[in-house]
Amino acid sequence: MEKSYINTISRFEGQVVRVMGWLSNKRSSGSIRFLLVRDGTGIIQAVVSRADVSTAVFELSDQLGQESSLEVQGLVRADRRAPGGYELVVSDITVFQLVQDYPITPKEHGTTFLMDRRHLWLRSSRQHAILKIRHGLITAARKFFDDRDFVLLDAPIFTPAACEGTTTLFETDYFGERAYLTQSGQLYMEAGAMAFGKVYCFGPTFRAEKSKTRRHLIEFWMIEPEVAYCDLEGDMELAEDFVAFIVEWILHHYQTELKVLERDIEPLEKVIKPFPRISYDEAVDILKQKGGSFEWGNDFGGGDETVLSQTFDRPVIIHRYPASVKAFYMKNDHQNPDLALCMDMLAPEGYGEIIGGGQREDDLGALVEKIKKHNLPMEAFDWYLDLRKYGTVPHAGFGLGIERTLSWICGLSHLRETIPFPRLIYRLKP
Repeated sequence: MEKSYINTISRFEGQVVRVMGWLSNKRSSGSIRFLLVRDGTGIIQAVVSRADVSTAVFELSDQLGQESSLEVQGLVRADRRAPGGYELVVSDITVFQLVQDYPITPKEHGTTFLMDRRHLWLRSSRQHAILKIRHGLITAARKFFDDRDFVLLDAPIFTPAACEGTTTLFETDYFGERAYLTQSGQLYMEAGAMAFGKVYCFGPTFRAEKSKTRRHLIEFWMIEPEVAYCDLEGDMELAEDFVAFIVEWILHHYQTELKVLERDIEPLEKVIKPFPRISYDEAVDILKQKGGSFEWGNDFGGGDETVLSQTFDRPVIIHRYPASVKAFYMKNDHQNPDLALCMDMLAPEGYGEIIGGGQREDDLGALVEKIKKHNLPMEAFDWYLDLRKYGTVPHAGFGLGIERTLSWICGLSHLRETIPFPRLIYRLKP
């Protein structure tokens, strides 16, 4: 007797198979019991009829509680009314564990209740859909760079110094030395780009931000490409191609999951090239035209990003911010040294920044001065300065936040649902 996963059940129409999984829900109608069984790949209706099974099996079907683990044997039958278009006519049931009083019932539960039980909440259809799309987003991201001959390099988690600012570092003791959880793999990808030309890293990053907004996590994942002999223009073009590819991939491969989330896909279908590109100055003008009191020279806050991203029907790239609000490694615009050759990409529908990047400072003297100006420890960057001593070239890259991008694509209101086990300032478990 064949073992089948639910997502391949159509191959076995007219055959008797075994399906192993968990009871998602059940209902009764006279002498028939309808069991909804999930196995991680899908959900199938298993029909238990008193006429088809022994008394013991029929009584067992009545005892099954939500999330009981079981094996169901039965005949695969097409039925357009059933979930997935097929059902099992049950001949036998084997129970691995009989569960009672499963805490997450089909009724409504509060967010805190569900987050405390995140390890169980993952089994729900909504969370299942979100995390399947997360898997697809990561698959698409890696495929994009792999197909373009980028080399995947793994950046270290422990680092000797800050990359994005010293106020958001997690410090730890490293055998008597100070070390920090990485904020970004970028500096290491710059070294990789000088060796391989085109590289990217993908991994967790950490920011000790005491923020409770819907757009912030303490631990999040980024994919960060870096390209030698690349300028800001090339960097923006790469980012545009990348995001357009990801959205197209999700729309093509994850329609079922998007339907589960009731995501309106019309805005996603508009994510095609070219994306609008505006300067920081133009962005400031838009904010002022919309009644804001934004002052030139400040960085955009979450509210500003929301206003800007709602102005366009697809992602918008904002470039050339004031150098004073950007990281030390950004190269200055030679036409206006007060500006940095940087860019951010804002997702539409009010979701804000999903990409940050730009051209890196490739001049040794200028980089040394910037490290001093930011009061960073020079000794922590001796290896980084070597990259400007031995074969320096123009280079650029960016980082895309997986969770923010997923939040936008899925149409979610908070990042906490975009990662299996979120870390927030008030949550360290499960």
